[in-house]
Amino acid sequence: MTTPILYSFRRCPYAMRARLALASAGISVELREVVLRDKAPELLAASPKATVPVLLVDGQVIDESYDIMLWALAKNDPEGWLSGQDDTLITALDGPFKTALDRYKYSKDGAETARETAAEFLQGLDTTLAQRPTLSGPRFGLADAASITFIRQFANVDRAWFDAQPWPNLLTWLENFLASSRFEAIMRKYPKWHAGDPATLFPEPA
Repeated sequence: MTTPILYSFRRCPYAMRARLALASAGISVELREVVLRDKAPELLAASPKATVPVLLVDGQVIDESYDIMLWALAKNDPEGWLSGQDDTLITALDGPFKTALDRYKYSKDGAETARETAAEFLQGLDTTLAQRPTLSGPRFGLADAASITFIRQFANVDRAWFDAQPWPNLLTWLENFLASSRFEAIMRKYPKWHAGDPATLFPEPA
């Protein structure tokens, strides 16, 4: 198999969760960092969606982040992430919660109502985390990796408000992740990719 190519953007929560799964699976890819306001023509040619992440592997184009996660873990799952798969949670997260998050973050109209809608979802996660250390069970897994980058994005809209909410278990779960070497490894900065640049491998070789 030739080295897969991943078009990515460092701060995009979709791209972040794809990188989390690739790193967990130990699958090396050529990372091509995208600037969203000036997207590489190669990305546009690869996927009509023109969004990140996009994975190119042996002639196949995978341009949904959760599909990239599942592809990587189907190849190699040394941490047992697939045992923590929760498609019901991901459907709710990628649907109603993400809609509310976008409205809260980007729109003044209805932002407070959107925040309340998202907060109901987060309260449910806190209840789950009161019963076990992660959403996946006894250890960090797929449900956590697929959701936590979006919870981080929500928290960063108004961190003071977020920290003041009665979600002690959710806050601990998020803070543990943000302080982890796992998070540090996927958030290293890379320059914008241009055709002809030397390949940047992700995860970085040890």
